[in-house]
Amino acid sequence: MAMSSDAAAAMKNFEMENDVKEVSGEDAMYRYDDDKHREFIEAAAWTSDPHYFKNVKMSALALLKMVMHARAGGNIEVMGLMQGKLDGDTMIVMDAFALPVEGTETRVSAQEDAYAYMFSYQDLIRKVGRLENVIGWYHSHPGYGAWLSGIDVNTQRLNQSGQDPFLAIVVDPTRTCTSGKVEIGAFRTYPAGYKPPNATPSEYQTIPMEKIEDFGVHKDSYYTLPITYFKSSLDRRLLELLWNRYWVNTLSSSPLLMNAAFISGQLTDLSNKLEEADRQLALHGRSTGLFMAEKKEESQLAKCTHDGCKTTIEVVNGLSAEIIKNFIFNHGVKTLKPGPSSA
Repeated sequence: MAMSSDAAAAMKNFEMENDVKEVSGEDAMYRYDDDKHREFIEAAAWTSDPHYFKNVKMSALALLKMVMHARAGGNIEVMGLMQGKLDGDTMIVMDAFALPVEGTETRVSAQEDAYAYMFSYQDLIRKVGRLENVIGWYHSHPGYGAWLSGIDVNTQRLNQSGQDPFLAIVVDPTRTCTSGKVEIGAFRTYPAGYKPPNATPSEYQTIPMEKIEDFGVHKDSYYTLPITYFKSSLDRRLLELLWNRYWVNTLSSSPLLMNAAFISGQLTDLSNKLEEADRQLALHGRSTGLFMAEKKEESQLAKCTHDGCKTTIEVVNGLSAEIIKNFIFNHGVKTLKPGPSSA
C-alpha cells in the first residue's frame, strides 16, 4: 500500500526534527567484520583514554524501537539492550531490543530472567546472520530528562568494567511527546576517582527539584557523546509500514492534552524553585549582605528563566499544533458539506 501524504509528511517531520541521514543499504556501515572487531577489542585503546569514544551513530529503526518501548512503559522505567559495532572512536548502534524487567518510577534493574532472555535472544539472532554484539543498554527517565542518576552511574561502571566497550542511552518518552523531538542522551562513565580535565557544560535541561541533588553529585562522573542518526532503504520501508498503520493516531493525537499532567507538574516544580530561590536570597541577604546574595542567586534565577522558557515553548508548540489541526479539519468539513438543494 502506498504511503499517504499525511503519513509521508509525518515521517519527514520526524526525520527532520531528529536529523536522520539516509545511507545506502549496501553501505559499509551495515557490514560486520568479526575479525576486525576482535582485533579492535584486543587492542583495547579505550583503556588508556577514559574519553576515547567520542561519537554515536544510531539507526533510525533502533531509535524508534527505543522510543516506542519507553513510551509503552508510561511512568514506569523500562530497560533494553542495544546491538552494534565499533568504528574507531565511534560506537554504532544498529538495533535494540527490550528486556523483561521490573521497573518503578525511579529505577529499573535486570533480574535472572532478563539475563536468560538476553542470552537466548542473542543466540537466535546469530542463527539468522545478525552478528552484531551487544554494545550497550538503554532505559527511560519518564519526565525528568536524559542524564545518569547515581544508580545509573554505578550500573554503567559495572558494565564498562565487565564488558567494555559499553554505552548507556537514556530516553525521556514524556518530554519526547511534549516537544515533538526525541529527548535522548548517550553516556559513558569515567573510572571511579577520575577528574575530567577541561570539563565542558552539557546542553541545558530542566531537572526537577527532587532530582537536582542526584544530578549535581554525579554530573562529573560521566560524559555525553553526540548522536547522529542514519537509515537504510530497508529502514525506510519499515518506517513507511509503521506510518501507514499509525498515521491517523499520530495526526489526531494532542501532545498538549496527553501530557497535561506533566506540564502542570513542570509549572509546580518551577514555582517551588522560585520560592526556594527567594528564600535563599532572603537568607543570604540577612547573613552575608544583600549584594553577595543577589550575585549568588542570579544563576538560580537564570535557571528558573530557562525552565520557564522551555515549558512555554512546549506549550506554545502544542497550542499551535491544535490550532492548525482545528483549522484544517474544520475547513475540510465545510468544503465537504453539500450545498443547498435547488428548488
